Parts: sequence; structure tokens; C-alpha cells
Amino acid sequence: MRIDQAHALVTGASRGLGARVARRLADEGAVVTLVARSADQLRALADEIDGHVLVADLADPAARDGLVARAAAQAGPPVTILVNNAGIDMAGHLPDMTPDDLQRLIAVNVTAPAELARQAIPGMLGAGGGSIVNVSSLAGVGVFPGLAAYSATKAALTHLSAGLRADLRELPIAVTTVETGLIVPTDMAESVNSYPPTRASFHRFRHLLPDTDADDLADAIAKAVAGGRRHVRRPVRAQGFSRLVEMPRRITEWMLAGVPPRVG
Repeated sequence: MRIDQAHALVTGASRGLGARVARRLADEGAVVTLVARSADQLRALADEIDGHVLVADLADPAARDGLVARAAAQAGPPVTILVNNAGIDMAGHLPDMTPDDLQRLIAVNVTAPAELARQAIPGMLGAGGGSIVNVSSLAGVGVFPGLAAYSATKAALTHLSAGLRADLRELPIAVTTVETGLIVPTDMAESVNSYPPTRASFHRFRHLLPDTDADDLADAIAKAVAGGRRHVRRPVRAQGFSRLVEMPRRITEWMLAGVPPRVG
């Protein structure tokens, strides 16, 4: 799809990959709405890219409610590019996590992307098309110690992307799944390495999972949106793992050819 003059909503946009994706889409001519909890950082970036700001904690159902409509009302056009980038890593031993930790992890990593996609799809269809980008992880393919809950949420997000493709088949909305290893420089890379078993696991996989540069990844995401690509996988040398796990989804997709994807 054309990025210029599209309205892109980017979550987790205050820093790291989200801020880079927002800049890249703005450079391509998109109107960008930035979503995160950090008001000062969002406003500074909005001033830089002439964007719009919605301060929201995506773990809060009240903050999620009507978020896409608020973005459209503030910026003007409907949201036609949704980048579900916000995420929490929370590395550590599962029994040491609190119920609130787990609820927040699932709310931000799974519930929020599903809910924002639900909100955005009608407006995308009304505008003639759109793009949904779900920033998942290779942690959803293979699990390291310390990442049990996080990996489960990323597997869910990747599966959500496949389900959206099934539901949206023959409609002009592309769904892109982003699966990566550690992205640098980001706070998340520092966080997951703070738990020794997780750090040791990444060290064991260091030759297969070199760090992914955030600027290069942002560029790849923008190109995927423009080209309607289904996947962005980094590092390239590890994409075979993702493709193996993806195969049952693709076989299911092929087997369902001809089955109506929707009622009406």
C-alpha cells in the first residue's frame, strides 16, 4: 500500500524500535499517531516528525477503549496502518512473577494488539485498505529459560496474525508478522540479559542469533508495509526456525482454500 498520506498508529513509540518505525513512516509521508505511556518522550518525537500524541497505558482496558477512534478524530483520516509494537519482556523465573505481572504481560503483548486490530479494521475497509503490523519475536518459536510467559505471549501474537489473515482473506488489508531476536539498542535487550539463565541462553545461540539493528529493522518494516509482505524475519540466518513453525499454518491455509472466510 502507499505509505504517503496514510495515517499510521504506532504503539510503544516513545523509544527504541517504535520511535524508529514512526520516524521511518513519517519520512515516507505518513501522518503518524504515537502511543505510549511516556508523555514527554512522545511529545518530543511528535514535534520532530509533526505527528500526533495519545498517551495511554495499553494494559488498562479504559485506555484501550476507543483508542483508534480517538486517533482518527485527532489526526483527521482513519488509521490505515497499525503497528502493534508495544511489548513487555519480563524475564525471570515464572513462580517469582506476581499475578499482576502476568496480567500486564498478557494485556500489553496479546490483548492490546488484538483489540486495536479489531478497532482499526472497519476504518481500513472504509478507506479502501490497510496494513496491520504485529511485532512478535523469535521467542514465540523457541523458548529460553526465563522467558516462559513472554514467549507464550509472542507465540499467541504470531498465531493472531495468522488468524487475522484467515479472517481477512480476499479483503484489502495486509498483515505483517515481525519475528526477531534481540533488537539493539533497546531497553528490552538490556532487560532480558539481566536474568542469568536467559543471558546464558542468548550466549549459547550467539552465532545463530546475532543482534538485530533497530534502524535496519524499522526500514524493513516500512518496506513490508509498502509491499504488503507477510513476514519480516531477522536475523536472516535464523529464519529457518520461523519457517518450520510457520509451515502448519500455511498448510492449514492451503487446505482451507475455497472455504468462506466470513459470514455475509
